Amino acid sequence: MDYDGITASLRALCAGETDTVALMATVVCEIHNHHPFCDWTGFYRVAGPELLKIGPYQGGHGCLVIPFARGVCGAAARTGRVQNVPDVEAFADHIACSSSTKSELVLPVWNGKGVLLGVLDLDSDTPAAFTQADEDWLVPLLAELFRDAA
Repeated sequence: MDYDGITASLRALCAGETDTVALMATVVCEIHNHHPFCDWTGFYRVAGPELLKIGPYQGGHGCLVIPFARGVCGAAARTGRVQNVPDVEAFADHIACSSSTKSELVLPVWNGKGVLLGVLDLDSDTPAAFTQADEDWLVPLLAELFRDAA
C-alpha cells in the first residue's frame, strides 16, 4: 500500500478546497481505487441530530440513512472513535448494507472547528482487511484535508 503516494495525490487534488462534498468525493475515489481491500468506500454525512446520510461513495449501493445509535458507522459518530472491525458478524448491531462485507474500518471526520462532518466507511469482503497502519495513515490525513471544510 503506497500511503505516501496516495497522500501526495490527495494533497495536490484537494489543495485549497473547502467544500465538504467535493473533498469527500475526491478522498473516496483515491482510497477506493488504491487500497487493495476496499470493496465499498464512502462517507456518511451528519445530516441532522444523531443522523447520518450517505454521501459520496464508490462500490455497490449503501444504506441511505444510519442513526448514530446503530451499526459501526453510528458507533464511530456517537463515540468519536475509530471503529476497526475485523469480523462484522461479531459486531453487535452491525447493519449489513451488503451481505458480502466481512470487515470494516470507520473513521470520524471533523473540521478544524471540531464539528463532526461525518464518517469515512471502508468495507471489505476480506476478513480483518484493515490494519493499525491504515488507521495511523487516515486519522491525521483526514484531519488535514477537512480542516477548513465548511
